[in-house]
Amino acid sequence: MPRIDLWQWSLDIPEQDILKASKPLSDDEMRRADRFVKPIDRRMYIAGRSRLRKILGRYLGLAAKSVSFDYGPHGKPMLADGPGFNLSHSGGRAVLAVSEDGDLGLDIEKVRPIEDAVARHNFSPAEYAELSELPKAEWLNGFFKCWTRKEAVLKRLGYGLYMPLDSFDVTVSQDVPPCLTRIEGDNPVRWALVHLDLGPGWIGALALRDAADPVQLRWREADELG
Repeated sequence: MPRIDLWQWSLDIPEQDILKASKPLSDDEMRRADRFVKPIDRRMYIAGRSRLRKILGRYLGLAAKSVSFDYGPHGKPMLADGPGFNLSHSGGRAVLAVSEDGDLGLDIEKVRPIEDAVARHNFSPAEYAELSELPKAEWLNGFFKCWTRKEAVLKRLGYGLYMPLDSFDVTVSQDVPPCLTRIEGDNPVRWALVHLDLGPGWIGALALRDAADPVQLRWREADELG
């Protein structure tokens, strides 16, 4: 049974705490932070990477500064000798998934108004048809269920948007379990999708491949690390 730790924290940290939070970051990470135009984006990036390093250092038995990342061909960070992990953030909130049982993909989204054209452009014909059949009151949540599930699959694969969004289908309806029903070049049965209950106004999903069911989730608070 795969066990996944889910760590969550706020990216909204005071300006006076930025210097302390930035100390574990590498030179490359600081250069990336300095490229953000808006100060709030810079602060949230530092808050995300600092906690990421601190949490992963706990699994590795290392100081946060000593955590070293490898990167996939499309920029996905990973650990050469450590657990699988994936970080997602939205609306000033971060969630990190960590698994000793292999790689995974995670996406969280704050629910917000979305035009129908976004779904029509990004979802496969099967997904858009399923979404269009939902009652109007369920459409927005249905959109973000579909979106987070697709993003989680892409992040598990490490492809980002290099993989066409219409090359695979995920379920959307509330009365249908989250799953892949089609994926080009692979067997959807090998995949597992998990819906994340993040509270009102938030939707998330996890994607795993070749994982035994069921998946055991354990929520952790990053503030417990100090």
